[in-house]
Amino acid sequence: MNKNTGYAIAFAIALAAPFIGYPVFLMKLLCFSLFACAFNLLIGFTGLLSFGHAAFFGAAGYVAGNALKVWGLPVELGLLAGAGAAAVIGLVMGALAIRRQGIYFSMITLALAQMVYFACLRAGELTGGEDGLQGVPRGKLLGMLNLGNDFVLYYVVLAIAVGGFALIVRTVHSPFGQVLKAIKENEPRAISLGYDVDRYKLLAFVLSATLAGLAGATNTLVQGFETLTDVHWSMSGLVILMTLVGGMGTLAGPILGAMIIIALENKLGDLGGFLAGHTGIEWFNQLGEAVSMVTGLIFVACVLLFRRGIVGEFVARFGGNGGGKHA
Repeated sequence: MNKNTGYAIAFAIALAAPFIGYPVFLMKLLCFSLFACAFNLLIGFTGLLSFGHAAFFGAAGYVAGNALKVWGLPVELGLLAGAGAAAVIGLVMGALAIRRQGIYFSMITLALAQMVYFACLRAGELTGGEDGLQGVPRGKLLGMLNLGNDFVLYYVVLAIAVGGFALIVRTVHSPFGQVLKAIKENEPRAISLGYDVDRYKLLAFVLSATLAGLAGATNTLVQGFETLTDVHWSMSGLVILMTLVGGMGTLAGPILGAMIIIALENKLGDLGGFLAGHTGIEWFNQLGEAVSMVTGLIFVACVLLFRRGIVGEFVARFGGNGGGKHA
């Protein structure tokens, strides 16, 4: 099947989805799909493993939440404020981290992200501390569209997610994206060809952070609150898991990975209740409390059986020549 045809079918399904499923849950899927795609731009196409992407996702959520609730900004400016804050944090973190490579780069991003976490924990007046920032209003988009309506907000979130994904696709297939892939494959050779490698890596880091921040700000708008969970290091681990399960270095993989992991987190308890009711085995009722165990088993299975991720393995086996990295 042609790649563009696949995108068209997926978009058509997304348009019809709120009439079939719960819109708020679907919007959460879209936000985390964008988050995973933003992370994949860095690790999958630039070869930089960041343990600090929760800082961008969560900090943007707090900034957007304050912009909408406290500062009284319109929705569009609130989202831009969140994405802009993530870009600034990304610029600072990236400028410090790209001086190192490999595990040292990853640990620096983790350390800096933890600093952001503790800053959010201490800044109780802005973040609500351990209680979180509650009661974030949805408002109206452009002063006309009432985002209090779940269906209206869903299509706004869908437009944001599609726009972010389209930007990533365009970036990957641009000359800039080709340089990023060259850096991932052979950084010394890219340097020998005259490319300012650190500059390219910093630009990729900031772009990834900005899109992750846009996802976080949008998620806060959808949920109506922001908590420390979104800025905690475990959120960085979760987005890594999404990307690896779906397929690192593919375009569609992180979307599938995000949908699988978020669906498990939200629906595993319902599945356990269904299985318990039909099998009579009471243990299934405890599945909702074992989300971490189930996701861990999925991760182990992917490492052992699907090392390229679900989409990566599918394309490698059935996609023919040359399509594996960009499906």
